[in-house]
Amino acid sequence: MTITAEIIHPPGTPFGRTEADARARAARLEALLGDPYDPANPHGLQTLFAADGRGEPPAATEALLTEAGFGAELVPAAQGGLLTRADLLARALRPVFRRDVGLGFGYGIISLFAAGAVWTAGDAQQRRDVAALLLNGGRATILHHELAHANAILRHEFSARRAPDGYRLDGRKDVIINAARADLQVVYARTDPARGPRSHSVLLLDPARAGAGRLRHLPRVDLPGMRGALFSGLEFTDCPVPAAALVGAEGDGVGVALRVFQVNRSVICGVVTSAVGTVLHSAVRATTEGRTGPLAKRWHKPLAGVFADLLACDAMSTVVLRALSLLPTQAHVYAAAVKYVVPDLLREDLEELAGVLGARGYDHASPEYGALDKLVRDLPVAGLGHAGSASCQAVLVPQLRGLAERSWFAEQEPPTELFRSGAELPDLEYGLLGIAGGGDFMAASLVGSAERLAPSRGAGGTLGALADLAEAFVTELRALREQCRRLPTSGAALTDPAVVVLSARYAGVVGAAGVLGIWEHQDGTDPFLADPAWAVLALSRLAGRLGVAVPDLPDSIQEQILDELVRRYQEGRSCDLDAVSYAP
Repeated sequence: MTITAEIIHPPGTPFGRTEADARARAARLEALLGDPYDPANPHGLQTLFAADGRGEPPAATEALLTEAGFGAELVPAAQGGLLTRADLLARALRPVFRRDVGLGFGYGIISLFAAGAVWTAGDAQQRRDVAALLLNGGRATILHHELAHANAILRHEFSARRAPDGYRLDGRKDVIINAARADLQVVYARTDPARGPRSHSVLLLDPARAGAGRLRHLPRVDLPGMRGALFSGLEFTDCPVPAAALVGAEGDGVGVALRVFQVNRSVICGVVTSAVGTVLHSAVRATTEGRTGPLAKRWHKPLAGVFADLLACDAMSTVVLRALSLLPTQAHVYAAAVKYVVPDLLREDLEELAGVLGARGYDHASPEYGALDKLVRDLPVAGLGHAGSASCQAVLVPQLRGLAERSWFAEQEPPTELFRSGAELPDLEYGLLGIAGGGDFMAASLVGSAERLAPSRGAGGTLGALADLAEAFVTELRALREQCRRLPTSGAALTDPAVVVLSARYAGVVGAAGVLGIWEHQDGTDPFLADPAWAVLALSRLAGRLGVAVPDLPDSIQEQILDELVRRYQEGRSCDLDAVSYAP
């Protein structure tokens, strides 16, 4: 693969390493995409839904994103792009994902998932080539082995055997996003028949140079969701791959995958929350349209509750995305925990919103209400289904006993920059990401937050409820410590349903730590976020799901959160921590 085009920043694109820079890039993208509810907008929801219904990519919107320099977001700044930190990347991409998860995946972010191997272990020439490809509007796709995703659509594997001039690639995979239109294929191929951590290697393949008869494109596969994305298969037969296509060293594939997947799973959580925010706006519209008085009482609980969940999901995602930069050797456990918790919360939220929207939520042609049906279908295909949860369990379960014995209630709290908005953080370095060990900084953060809130326990009011909830989660962590210390050291624990339940409880506990950390380090510029009400409702809902004791909550909390939600809807603001303005 040789790309010689000049690398330039997209004109007019703000560049920098601050949250303000990322918000400016997101605002620019919002303005380019226009009002999503305008039926005449060629990039609006009605057009995107129609393309999904036809099973076609939205060509005009993809062309707009290419012209806008979307690919620069996926390329590290050191290689001429805009990518500095994962949390800033998620903020910059949300305008696309809040409109269409299939577009966000099918058009672009899958290229980041593929290129991550090069950003992790590629040599200087490979980095230059892949950067130039993405910066000039090209696409990359990923041909992964099963380990990194534990996903049923990824069962087939590829094998590569050594040859005098490099490798010969064989194998087949039936379901690959952008298989037919990617300019670069990043292949995780088995290079050692023996099982073990050195079994796979990463190869870069230019499909245009595969050779006649060596690469066969298989038919398109229609999936229930992301219908506008293009899934099809590939089959390689004795396909030559040059030695220079090897990323890193032979046998590095598993380690590369485990590092890259931390970024991938965390970014997914950071962007798909915005898509559920679109559905929440639809629900508020449905309950307020044509009414002059207050909302009907029956809608208060689901609307306020889902809003609190979205704030919690954003808090958890923001913390892990920052941790990838600030605490790279330790972030892998929390990345798996967040990917475990957030999809479950979002799925349950969509079920609640379906009850609010009723039949309107399944009106495919409606830009105001059609997002629910599409998102229910899209999320599992985007890796937020049960198979994705299984991959997170595979990370968490083997570490529970060690964390219980050595880390919980013994480790130091993480730096406050992990939670503080506007804090300066190092750039993301894929190669620094750890894949094992490293302790549990979020459990330490939970204990610290509970200790600082302890004087308010039992005092009543919103702050008292928050203090009681924090202590309840710490009590749950103590119980987990006793149970996890008795876990077997063999791999049999992975298939034990009781141990899987422990991993779910643990993920919820450290997820709660993210919410507490974000609330505790508010700078007061947003009175709503500085008030503990949203954190109380979010933690009470999470505690209820885990069977953790929930204190009595003040009656005013639900109304306070509902008022903020309606205000944001009326002002066209997002349902996340940033409350950014949408396109008019």
